[in-house]
Amino acid sequence: MFVDQARIFVAAGDGGRGCLSFRREKYVPRGGPDGGDGGNGGSVLLRADAHLSTLVPFRYRRLFKAERGRHGMGAKRRGRDGEDLIVKVPPGTLICDEEATSVLADLRAPGEEFVAARGGRGGKGNARFATSTNQAPRRTEGGEPGEQRWLRLELKLLADVGLVGFPNAGKSTLISRISEARPKIADYPFTTLTPHLGHVLVDDATSFVVADIPGLIEGAAQGAGLGTRFLRHVERTRLLLHLVDVSPQAESSPIERMDVIDRELAAAAGGLANKPRFVVATKLDTLPDTGPPIERLKLLQRHCGRHGLPFTAISAVTGEGMEDLVRAVARMLRELPGGSEAAHGPNGPNGPNGPNGAAGDDAEGTCGSP
Repeated sequence: MFVDQARIFVAAGDGGRGCLSFRREKYVPRGGPDGGDGGNGGSVLLRADAHLSTLVPFRYRRLFKAERGRHGMGAKRRGRDGEDLIVKVPPGTLICDEEATSVLADLRAPGEEFVAARGGRGGKGNARFATSTNQAPRRTEGGEPGEQRWLRLELKLLADVGLVGFPNAGKSTLISRISEARPKIADYPFTTLTPHLGHVLVDDATSFVVADIPGLIEGAAQGAGLGTRFLRHVERTRLLLHLVDVSPQAESSPIERMDVIDRELAAAAGGLANKPRFVVATKLDTLPDTGPPIERLKLLQRHCGRHGLPFTAISAVTGEGMEDLVRAVARMLRELPGGSEAAHGPNGPNGPNGPNGAAGDDAEGTCGSP
């Protein structure tokens, strides 16, 4: 099960009360006040964990409460601080305040933390209020309450390359041929219902991560099909592979289908229309050597040339053009900002879990509603 949105309530621990106490010991006259301070309440921290890839755990648990601080004791003994509660989330998680819908934190790299709710400070015991004119104070402080709030978590996959295109354009077949990902493949629309990540090994020194999302249709940016729910998963990518089906069985022309996806990317949030794009004609094995179908492929190639878009044609079934595509993508990633070093797997410098991640400059913004 893939879950990319969740709503949770975080509550930090309250601070402990200060103690009201006087030293009463044999042979010690005028022992004086000795009430200790209360302990601080524990905080709730969200931490990115590389072993997580979905927000499924938050479907079954929504309340996260840290331990409260212990009360102060006599003999000036301070109460124990409450333990912090660490909540693990997958890398790429946006943390948003539900009321303001503003982004509070963007945990991209494993180990990054955000204090979601800060624990309350412990109160002072009466020993802290003793003065020369008030040697037996009976004043203490109660602990401060810990912070509480509802948060919305939104997961955006971290990948170098995002696959976009119509349903059945060949995205799942492509990612299954170039990586270890094994998405469902069938000859009907919307076979892919959840995003998939695939790690592509180009050679011993170069690799990159590809994200496959469900197919887009006209109106996807307004919610048609599965558009708005999954378009966010290619917002962080540095390069889009736009797959266009050129098989004779396609209902409309390749240029028309390409223009539809162009309009949806322009209407979507996250600046998708401004991302570098590589157009890939798919299902080359279905084309005859001559005739109208092969002419449609040439028209698409000329259309991309007029718009300055790199173009190639492949067949994921036969493997034609696949090796050239992978190497061309790796070369483009190296030339893009942040791509001077090769990504060595998901934990490499430019891998999804590396320090540079695969993210763009979209940390700011607002969280969408589920």
